[in-house]
Amino acid sequence: MKVLVNDPISRSGIEALEKAGFEVTSTKVAQEQLKSYINDNEINVLLVRSATKVRKDIIDGCPSLKLIGRGGVGMDNIDVDYAKSKGIHVINTPAASSSSVAELVFAHLFTGVRSLHDANRNMPLEGDSRFKELKKSYAGGSELKGKTLGIIGFGRIGREVAKIALGIGMKVIASDKEEGETEITLNFYNDQEIVIPIKTEHVDQILEDSDYITLHVPSQKEPVIGKEEISRMKNGVGIINTSRGGVIDEEALLEALESGKVAFAGLDTFENEPSPSIKILMNSHVSLSPHIGASTAQAQERIGLELADQIKSLLKN
Repeated sequence: MKVLVNDPISRSGIEALEKAGFEVTSTKVAQEQLKSYINDNEINVLLVRSATKVRKDIIDGCPSLKLIGRGGVGMDNIDVDYAKSKGIHVINTPAASSSSVAELVFAHLFTGVRSLHDANRNMPLEGDSRFKELKKSYAGGSELKGKTLGIIGFGRIGREVAKIALGIGMKVIASDKEEGETEITLNFYNDQEIVIPIKTEHVDQILEDSDYITLHVPSQKEPVIGKEEISRMKNGVGIINTSRGGVIDEEALLEALESGKVAFAGLDTFENEPSPSIKILMNSHVSLSPHIGASTAQAQERIGLELADQIKSLLKN
């Protein structure tokens, strides 16, 4: 069977497929040429990340396709239900990047509470001439220990975020589709572990009681956080979004940042990727990264191997 890796996966994932007898091609094919390439080369498996779109035209126009694989969690770039209705397997790797995304949440949180994003902009420009003034302007930082972190969306990534938060002494409240109770296991040296129960709350509690809020939800038709939701938050709240662009109303966020209602935001995803709003990019209260939540060497290794295992299980026989 032939596999087209149109968006990159790890070399170990490719080697695992080749070892199992699959013919793997890693050529990057432009979106407008994808259908003809698949047909000309009789591709059976198409592997993508977020860049390549797999819509009905490709699904209908490529009869050789047996499986579509997404290296990552969200599958909003694939017409999943339609593909399945046509008998095509659709897989993703929901567990592989959870730790990487969770750590990026805290990179943005630590950056935000100490204004490192702004300091890193100004130190190269004025660090040699206005060192004392800069030191004074960035001296009002805050600790995360003892603060309350609200987690909206308590799936795999949300739970990894909770583990880190608990480990550094934060209080955690979480909301999910349904209220209930789950357990978080913290693992330590010498196989020691602590199991902590967490009851998920209604999102209203998250908005009202959190010092910082982080979102871990799939793509939405309407923002999860807009002007009304922000108005119910604590003054000086920090907001982190490493999930999907559009789950925060960026205009409402900018207004809240300018008024001081929101002290800072950390954004890895944006409404208009790959061309984020210049107002967001230039705002001194926003810590920025270009959608790299899952982009660590370890996550990419796990993603490639997890895709390979699923493909072998579904198609090898």
